[in-house]
Amino acid sequence: MGTWNATDVADFILMGLVDSEETQLVLFLLFLLIYLVTVLGNAGMILIISLDHQLQTPMYFFLTHLSLLDLSYSSVITPRTLQNLLTSRKHISFLGCFAQLYFFIVFATAECYLLSSMAYDRYVAICRPLHYPVIMSTRLCLALLTSSYVTGFVESTIVVVCMNRLYFCNSHVIHHFFCDISPILALSCSDTYEVEFIVFICAGCNLILSLITISGSYVSIISTILKINSTAGKKKAFSTCVSHVLGVTIFYSTSIFTYLKPKESYSLGKDQVASVFYTIVIPMLNPLIYSLRNKEVKNAIVTIIQKRTGSRLLQ
Repeated sequence: MGTWNATDVADFILMGLVDSEETQLVLFLLFLLIYLVTVLGNAGMILIISLDHQLQTPMYFFLTHLSLLDLSYSSVITPRTLQNLLTSRKHISFLGCFAQLYFFIVFATAECYLLSSMAYDRYVAICRPLHYPVIMSTRLCLALLTSSYVTGFVESTIVVVCMNRLYFCNSHVIHHFFCDISPILALSCSDTYEVEFIVFICAGCNLILSLITISGSYVSIISTILKINSTAGKKKAFSTCVSHVLGVTIFYSTSIFTYLKPKESYSLGKDQVASVFYTIVIPMLNPLIYSLRNKEVKNAIVTIIQKRTGSRLLQ
């Protein structure tokens, strides 16, 4: 018995979502459409924010990197999933599998803390508006962004190194469509208690710390909004937070359902549905949520279109 990189088996097999070829084709077309919308939506959001000078604020600085993270971790998962849906060969090398897992954890963890930073930004904007330019300085924004990525790399390194020490002697068939923590742990013939405990502590700490920051920020925000006398003022203040609240709710509900539980409770059907949602669907939804419910972004889109139309007419 040896570790995975010392066995005769050179790779894992990703079983995917379904066995039926007809259903696989339907899922391929659906996921391809979603991925194209994800790429166009997030790349478009980044482009719009970079082109409009009125959007050069801390809020849109974080939103730019949220789009970058969504684009990144969707690209870690979706292209390989599309390939597996089209081909009968569903092998993935051990190195490729753990690399996919590593970068997925990096981007997902970084997104947790980036959403917390966005909540803090909204707290300062609504509860301490006069001090907003001073508090949300360029230095603080860069520090919050850097800490998000550093935490992601540190957690991912710890988890992947620990999982790399497990023995995989029984099966190398992953009953999932990508290399995620729970389905890989389910294959190990080693005692996975320590690894599960480390994963639970890392995921739990990240979720709890970020949720405390988000919850504390919104308790203060709601308290401040309730003190505003005019109804119009309350609506205007709350409208700046609606998109973020919706994005946070979707992201954290699926993450908690998937990761804050032991290996024994891994359910193939339920976990795959949740995984499809947070790896493929959510990266598509975020740019739609933040653009369709944001007047400043919609105005920026209209302004850019008008400028391009005007320049064409002058030519």
